[in-house]
Amino acid sequence: MSLHAELCQALSDPKRILILYALQTVKRSVSDLSLPLGIRQADLSQQLSILRNRAWSRPMPGEQYFYSLNDPKVIDAHDLLRES
Repeated sequence: MSLHAELCQALSDPKRILILYALQTVKRSVSDLSLPLGIRQADLSQQLSILRNRAWSRPMPGEQYFYSLNDPKVIDAHDLLRES
């Protein structure tokens, strides 16, 4: 039960949902995400940290970190929740 609660809590923030959908098809840096989503970089980094802790996003090391969606099933799960 606690896993379900954590999943729902992580998906309860509209910013995190926007981030997940933005990472659905292409890897992006914090600066690539910030402007189009209208989220300050500091807030975005905090939200990415939460998603990373849930193993839904992952940083790709390099000169600049790029994030990608770790498991596309999280989008499917969110779409199912939204339909109900």
